[in-house]
Parts: sequence; structure tokens; C-alpha cells
Amino acid sequence: MGPTWALICSTALVLVLLSSASEDGPILEQREVTFDIAQLMQEMQQEADLRDYFDSVQFQPRQRGSRPRPGERMPGPRSFSGPTTYDVQFPLGRPTSENLQAICDNSDLRPRYPSSYFPESGYGVNKLRASAVNNAEAWLSTCCKENQTWEREVTLCCATQAWELSVEKYCEEDLSIKHPWYHCCKINNNNKRLSCFSNNAPNPNYRPTQELPVEPLPSTIEFTFNPNTCQRTQFPEPSALRKSKTKKLSTPRTADISFPPGRPTADTIESVCRNQRLRPIYSIKCLPRSGYEMVALQAKTINLIEKGFKKCCKNKKTELNCAEQKWREELNKFCLPENRGQVNYPCCLNQSDKYSCFQQMSPDPYYNVTSAHEEVSLSKICDTHKTIKKKFPVGFPLKDFVTQCCPLQEEEKTACSVQRLEEMSQKLCASKKAVPTTVRRCCKLSSQETPQCISKIIMSAITKATNFSSQKKRKRCPIS
Repeated sequence: MGPTWALICSTALVLVLLSSASEDGPILEQREVTFDIAQLMQEMQQEADLRDYFDSVQFQPRQRGSRPRPGERMPGPRSFSGPTTYDVQFPLGRPTSENLQAICDNSDLRPRYPSSYFPESGYGVNKLRASAVNNAEAWLSTCCKENQTWEREVTLCCATQAWELSVEKYCEEDLSIKHPWYHCCKINNNNKRLSCFSNNAPNPNYRPTQELPVEPLPSTIEFTFNPNTCQRTQFPEPSALRKSKTKKLSTPRTADISFPPGRPTADTIESVCRNQRLRPIYSIKCLPRSGYEMVALQAKTINLIEKGFKKCCKNKKTELNCAEQKWREELNKFCLPENRGQVNYPCCLNQSDKYSCFQQMSPDPYYNVTSAHEEVSLSKICDTHKTIKKKFPVGFPLKDFVTQCCPLQEEEKTACSVQRLEEMSQKLCASKKAVPTTVRRCCKLSSQETPQCISKIIMSAITKATNFSSQKKRKRCPIS
């Protein structure tokens, strides 16, 4: 009866004030006031019925951040049309090694936003954010399904790719609409944009915010995990960033390794053998003590495969079968659990089509990168003349080439080298001094053929010197 008595008291107060005003004098213009007693009593009864309705309805307490179930109404004062706001827990936090477990364990205890959550019209911004959250949660769940078999770093890499793709797709959609853009999407620098999203996450630790498990929703955009990038990116541990301030934190180094190598085939075996010296082998002594176990294992595997290729390429008849067998053997060893403890690689999990997986993931499956090396020319003598003199002497001085042609511009070196070659051929053949047998053979040829013959001698020495130099540089660190 509280609302009824309040209405009666307020009515009485109005009557007293009107009566008092009429006695004090005509300060304001007076007019006759009449009341419809029947209408007044009807309104009082409606107020009482409204109070009884609220007393009869029991609402379950809702945890903060939760959403109404599909079709459920949230009555507010004097309104039964639904919630006045449709909050979305946006954006999601960046996956890290510290919240990865919570991402997977609490997946069904974080909200999803089906179409029934929103009215048919309006709330466009919230709907856009809800779609981004739904997609990201679906993709994260996909990564978590493989968490039991994948290496932890691979799962983290998958989750990070999913999160970054959700940010990318959201901003593409957000910036294409004429409305106030989300402030993080206005940032052009990708790293700063991602940090902005992560810093604005209302639940960065992915704690559960729902009392009961929610139904998963399918994603509206396809997500394909690319494990090949996991070997080229090192994710800094958040705890490591909080270590002693007296130590200068080093920037995480990126893997620089061509793994896995392509499968030898009839089309590629020639490049496999011919350009072996142009492909690097790796030293693992440069790697830090921890954090690069996968890179070290990949480096060892490549070194063993290249060592096997070297032996196989000595026999032309069996080189293909031998190289292909060595490739399979070493990748099989790479996948053995005893070699890596709990470390897993995606292709190793695909036993039915493991070798095709390695071939598809290879950054150079057909050995095209190593085949497309710089063409050797006479002008390369400027870079190799010292090595030629020490390791591959041609039996005649190359001083004229070096002193007269090497200081010139690149386009002038070739013309200079041809001219010096003709002059050298004439001097060598006219000289009475002893010359190597190869040169004497050239001098017996015609005047036009002699320079070409001597050119072949020099080019052979340049090629040997170039291969020798590249062989010395082959062993390198697998991170940069």
C-alpha cells in the first residue's frame, strides 16, 4: 500500500497549498480546480496492481558481464520490452603463455552472442563487436582442440594468429562503415594497433564470466592456421619482461632457417646436387640455452639431410632414390618423440600424409631459391682474384684485369674485361716465356677463338673461387 498512501498524501498537499494561496491574496491568477474521484481511484488501483506484479516476480541474480539467454527478457522499471543496453565483452586480450591455459579451460564459460541476443534493428556497433568475439572464440577453440598433441608453443602461435586475424577483420569492417570508428582501429602501425586492443581488453586473463556453460557458435569467417610462421616468430614470455630491471632485456630473435627442405624428385634432383654448396648448413652453438629447442632440432635435421645428399649425389644412377630415402629417414627421426620430448610439429601428427605435409610447408619445395643464384661473369674476377691466385691459379697474371677494370662502374666492367682479354690473349700467345698447357692449346686456335678459349680458363677459375667462398659462408646461425 506504500504507493497508494504516497498518492493520497501528495493530493492532500496540493489541496492545502491551493487553499493557502487563496487566503494569502491574489498573487497569482486563480482558477477553479476540479478532481475526478473515480479516475483518481482507478489510477491508485493500477499502481497497487503494478506493485503486486513486481512482488510476485522473482529475478535470478546475474553475474556481472553475463548476457541474457536467447529469448529471455530483462524487465526494467516501467518497461517490459527487453534490456536497455546490450553489452559485449570486447575486445579480447592477446594470447600469452600465461593466459593460454585459461583460454582453453574457460572457453565455454565466456559469453557468446547469438543473433537472438540483440533486437532486429539498432545496436550496429555492438553487433559488429559481438561477431568479432564469436569468431575469435570459435577460432581459439579450434586451436585448443589440438592442445593435447601440439607443442605448447604451437598452440600459442595458433591462438595468436586467431586473435590477430579477429582484430584485422574487425577493423576492416569497422573502418568501412560511416560511424565513429573504434579508436584502436585508427592506428596505422599494426604492432601498436594490436597492443591497443590488448590493453583495452576487459578480461585479459580470460577468466570465466558465466555461471553455466554456453553453447558454442560457429565462426562466420574461415580461419586457417599456418604453422610455418611459428618457426619464424618467438613470443616473449610476459614473466620474462618483468625480470630484474638491472638486466637489459634482449629483443626476441627471429628464426632464419629454411625448414623443411623440399622432397627430392626427378625434376629437382639436378638442382639438389648441383647447388648443394649454395645451400647453408647451420651451427647451433650460437643459439641461446633455452627457448630455441625447435630451431636447434630443425637445424640438426637439415644438416643431416644435406650430408646425406652429398653422398647420394656421387652416384648418378641412384642419386634420386638415395636422396629421397635420406630425406624421409631424417624427417622420420625428426618426428620421433624420444628426440624431442613433448615437442611436436604439425606434420608429424599427420601420419597418413606426413611427407606431403612437409613438402607443402617447405619454403623452397622445388629448390628454386638456391638455383637462382647470381650468374658468374668476367667482372666477378674483381671479387675472386685473391682466391684464384691462392687456390686456383691460372698460370698467368690477372693484374691488368684488376687494376684497369675493377675501379670502373658495373656496366663498364664487362666491356673492359673483354678488351683486356683480347690484349692478354695476344701477349700470351706472342710471348716466348713458358705458359701452361691449357694456354698453348688456346693459342693454336684461330685469332677469334683464342680469346674465347682463354676466357673459359678464367671463368672456370672464377666459378671455383665463387663456390669456395660460398662454401666457407655456408655454416651460419639459424636465428637472426
